[in-house]
Amino acid sequence: MLGNVQLLIFLLLAVIMFALEVWALVDAATRPAPAFVAADKRTKNFWLALTGAAAAIGFIAIPPPLGLGLMGGFLQFVAVVPAAVYLADVRPAVRGYRPPRQGRGW
Repeated sequence: MLGNVQLLIFLLLAVIMFALEVWALVDAATRPAPAFVAADKRTKNFWLALTGAAAAIGFIAIPPPLGLGLMGGFLQFVAVVPAAVYLADVRPAVRGYRPPRQGRGW
């Protein structure tokens, strides 16, 4: 009984971490590339690679019956760190980006 509860809690945490990783990846993909440079937060490709790798590891590490359960739980906790950094630091900085105007529009 206790083992089933522990498995359910770990499965729930794994799904939540994977959802955060996917959210960070999708958000990074939808932001314009100049926003990252303007906010002085590396490049869009850097964040896409980092959050993409985190989402891939998070997906592979989800325990059965929903996932493969490969690579153990420790790597899943490590993989959520770049996604959390993106969501907490980079996303607020690039969210307010406004492209510069071309001309005066008179």
